[in-house]
Amino acid sequence: MEKIGKKKIIIIAIIAVVLIAIAVVAAILIFGRKEEYRVIKIYELKGEAVITRENNGDIDAYQGMQLQSGDKILFKSGEMTLKLDDDKYVYVEPDTQFRLIAQGNSKNSKTTIELDHGAITNDIKNPLSDKSSYEVNTPNSNMAVRGTVYRVHTYYENGVRYTRVTVFEGKVDSCLIYPDGTKSKDIVIVEKGNEVLIYDDETNTDYVGKPGPIDYESLPEYVIDVLKKIKQSGTNIVIPDVSSKDDPDNNNDDEKGPFTVTFMYNGQVFGTQVVDKGAKAAKPKLSPSQTGGWDFDFDKEINEDTTIEWR
Repeated sequence: MEKIGKKKIIIIAIIAVVLIAIAVVAAILIFGRKEEYRVIKIYELKGEAVITRENNGDIDAYQGMQLQSGDKILFKSGEMTLKLDDDKYVYVEPDTQFRLIAQGNSKNSKTTIELDHGAITNDIKNPLSDKSSYEVNTPNSNMAVRGTVYRVHTYYENGVRYTRVTVFEGKVDSCLIYPDGTKSKDIVIVEKGNEVLIYDDETNTDYVGKPGPIDYESLPEYVIDVLKKIKQSGTNIVIPDVSSKDDPDNNNDDEKGPFTVTFMYNGQVFGTQVVDKGAKAAKPKLSPSQTGGWDFDFDKEINEDTTIEWR
């Protein structure tokens, strides 16, 4: 009888150990699983921005602020960078407004940026999964990518809305959106090192020519600085050889140059060039308006900082 009792105790102990092991494994599976949710936040902010959130109204933005899907962002001045899922960055330029829609999880994500006006540069570090998507919509176009570095700028000139799509790395599929909200079935692919301009005048939407080489000289200096930052992070992109206005070797003697040529349209900076003393400024490849011209003789040598107006 004593031996039988000992056997029962041993069996009960073994069963108890097995049950405990099963409970531990179940707890690890249930409670120890890492949830792969999306983290979207304001990564850097030096300036003024306002977040409009449904049911909360306007909120003053701050660095480190967590964003929600559906947030509308108005960036007024300074520098601003968003970070999505640890591998997607959005560099926002001043006077830019957009709505952010973020769905799915970090591995299978769906991101849509509805750009109302202004400009953003997108840096997607890793290729998207098959179930993921990343799109930038403007009122007259849609841009879809799987992994690339590109800038989208939408603005009005003389009652006409333009969208400039500039691709620094990878490629972008662009699609027209007509005034009635329908999308074109035709896709125009903008390859690395090229850009395209889209317009709409409330009656028609179309491309202003075919995609062509990037006009780096008409890009704001901020964009060149962003490209340098992206390249330092390990992305292999081409950066034009543009001398910095802040080069200390050039500030010792202002008369030696190089000099800054600033192109102005309607009181705003359209683009800048850095030109050596005695050299000539180059007419920008893109025009701010379909009518008018630059009020300047481009055969003239540049020997001082120069401002050129569009007339």
